[in-house]
Formats: sequence, C-alpha cells, structure tokens
Amino acid sequence: MAALIVAISLQVGSRLFFRALGWTEEVSRFLVIWITFLGAALAWQQHRHIAVGVLVDALPAGAARLVRIAACIVIVGFMLALVKVGLDYMGTQGRQRSASLRLSMGRVYAVIPLSAALMAWFALSDLLRLLAGHKVPAQGGTGQ
Repeated sequence: MAALIVAISLQVGSRLFFRALGWTEEVSRFLVIWITFLGAALAWQQHRHIAVGVLVDALPAGAARLVRIAACIVIVGFMLALVKVGLDYMGTQGRQRSASLRLSMGRVYAVIPLSAALMAWFALSDLLRLLAGHKVPAQGGTGQ
C-alpha cells in the first residue's frame, strides 16, 4: 500500500512540477491488481469476506455445519479451478509486455493463481476444522 501511495504521489508531483513520469500509472495499476487479489485472500483468512448468513443462521446447528462443509468443498473446487485458469492466462499473456515498464504481463497476472491457491488453502483448512467438529467463524466482516 505504501508503494502505491509513493507511485501516485510521484505521478501527481511530476505532472505538477515537471514532465509526467509515464511509468507511474502502470506501476499504480499493477499494484492495485496485486493488492486487490492478495487482500481477498487475507479477507478469507480473517473470515471477513462478505457473507449473507440469514439462511444458515436460521438452520439447526447440525444442518448449518453441513451447509458450511458443502460451501467449503465448493469454494475449494472453485479456487482450484481458478488456479488452473490463472496459470493458463499467465501462459497466454506471458509473451505480452507492458507498455512503459516492458514487464511480462505473466508476472502481473501471477497474482491470480497465487491468491486462488491461498484461498483454497484457507478454505481447506476451514473444511478440515469443520470435519473435525471444531467451530469455524462464519465469513462476514463487521464493516468496521
């Protein structure tokens, strides 16, 4: 986040006082992409993803546990599929270079399979805890 602030500050400052630095916009864009995907993985780990728990909360404890187990299985499957799609996308975009930095776009998009693998790991961890009978906090941040 600090690097994003520095890049944007350099961009604004260079436009005001000098010639605009062309690479700052690209760096800012790539940092936002990485922050977004890694932030999603962090939110999963801390059980702060948006969740609508009205139906699950209304179920008896045993049924709610089964629904959470099923949700974890679906999420692990989806995240593993996203890892595959992300790796394929990295491969197809790897030969393309960014305009200013000449950075391989495969490196920029590497965050897709990385964050999906992290979220799959966290969901698998939640699944194993649920199967062992332990309580797992429900997703859903407080908005604070």
